Amino acid sequence: MPFAPNFPVMLRTEDGVRIDASHTPTISADLGIVVAHGFTGSWRERSARRIVHVLSGYGGVVAFDFRGHGRSGGETTVGDLEVLDVEAAVRHARVIGYSKIAVVGFSMGAAVAVRHAGLRGGVDAVAAVSGPARWYYRGTKPMRQVHWAIEQPVGRLAARVAKRTRIMRGRWDPIPMPPYEAAALISPTPLLVVHGDADTFFPLEHAHQLYAGAREPKELWIEPGYGHAESAATPDLIRRIGKWISSNFL
Repeated sequence: MPFAPNFPVMLRTEDGVRIDASHTPTISADLGIVVAHGFTGSWRERSARRIVHVLSGYGGVVAFDFRGHGRSGGETTVGDLEVLDVEAAVRHARVIGYSKIAVVGFSMGAAVAVRHAGLRGGVDAVAAVSGPARWYYRGTKPMRQVHWAIEQPVGRLAARVAKRTRIMRGRWDPIPMPPYEAAALISPTPLLVVHGDADTFFPLEHAHQLYAGAREPKELWIEPGYGHAESAATPDLIRRIGKWISSNFL
């Protein structure tokens, strides 16, 4: 099945970073859905395009590459300044006519979506899929590999060559507010936390910490057998997320 047609867009953040994005229109002119990918991901990857295709059945979709990823400019700050990237995508969705905006984030994108909604606001629903609740987690082998890529020069080189991901050097200063604290600031915007019990990056404690940190309205879906982020997300799960978003605007 071919993917829904999309149109390339170049956005610019408040701090001047070029963001490579796409817009997949919808028949409905009301609901816009911003999709935020995970670390080393891209809206151009097949798994992300499949998600956009499914969500386009519920609203127009603006997907983008975070700074330092793919064809976007700058370097990734792995969840800090990426809030400005989401803001640029949300702003574009408003400008092209969507009156209601939902943000769906995966893994790092989930952390950024939660932080954006809590710190910047201006959205009408947030779905955080496979997201971390806190920073510096190293309790699983995949996350130890992620930290190697972020912290070691050879790791940053490997990420640049293999994944087209440019990672900033040095440490955060100051350390950004963690997602579980930002979740408390989202209400009254509805928050959906989705996590798989087979996630090899972040165990279920992260989903429970995010959910516990948030205020109503909020929902927690623990998905049996679901792994991590975009690559493991089935069309059925994405359709359910699309229906959840739609139900908040009835």
